[in-house]
Amino acid sequence: MNKPLLAALSALAIAGLGATPAVAAPHTAAKTTTPHTTKAVKATVTFAGTVSLSNCSGSVIRFPGSADTDPALVLTNGHCLETGMPGPGDVITGQSSSRSFGLLNSSGTKIGTLRANQVVYSTMTDTDVTIYRTTTTYAAIKSTYGISPLTVQDTHPVAGTSIKVVSGYWKRTYSCNIDGFVYRLKEGDWTFKDSVRYTSSCNTIGGTSGSPVIDTTTGKVVAVNNTGNEDGEQCTVNNPCEVDANGNVTVRQGINYAQEIYNIPACFTTGNKLDLSAAGCTLPKP
Repeated sequence: MNKPLLAALSALAIAGLGATPAVAAPHTAAKTTTPHTTKAVKATVTFAGTVSLSNCSGSVIRFPGSADTDPALVLTNGHCLETGMPGPGDVITGQSSSRSFGLLNSSGTKIGTLRANQVVYSTMTDTDVTIYRTTTTYAAIKSTYGISPLTVQDTHPVAGTSIKVVSGYWKRTYSCNIDGFVYRLKEGDWTFKDSVRYTSSCNTIGGTSGSPVIDTTTGKVVAVNNTGNEDGEQCTVNNPCEVDANGNVTVRQGINYAQEIYNIPACFTTGNKLDLSAAGCTLPKP
């Protein structure tokens, strides 16, 4: 799932194709413009640091407080978990794993294989994320492959931001803007909070689930791609609907979504260790 890629998750789990993409309708959100007196410097966004999974996409990530000697982490969607999609309310931590990831270079060529030894955290409650711990460190990956991890932004994303959704599964990049944010995104039995809506040019597809959503100015990961409304249905799998604070439902066929991740760094301490009781950690707990 792209963030609310729950609908695609079921299909992906059954067909092994990966969750549906995230795309959003831009026509409802006002765009912000850069002051004419300044010009933002764009980061160079490539495939470097992204990974391909058996049915989804992902990326090697670090947090602002991570050290080069820490075990490297891989981020993807909760619905991409190899043991099946977590049910509503389920939170998985510390589960053993031997999943492999194809590590890509800047041009999208696979240059190596990383392997997990643990599912550090996985859920489809409020958000749609899985974080794996690998058997190697950031320093070792850099030394062996010349690849650095992508840094997770620890502040809330901003509407109007120019972004790229980078799929390691398809070796394809989607460019658009953050159109706005969704109070609640409902898809089947799952509900996501404060989801990112894309403008319509990010017409992601199945297999892009778990792709990092990268701010083209900072180069940081601001969300994880997870779903989209494919058929115009209301709140069904592969057809998420938007629900506002008053309970009003809006369906945007063809629009895709992602889940925010700015709240994740607060839940990791020294050594990239998960601590759900840490101050400021708001991730759902088991």
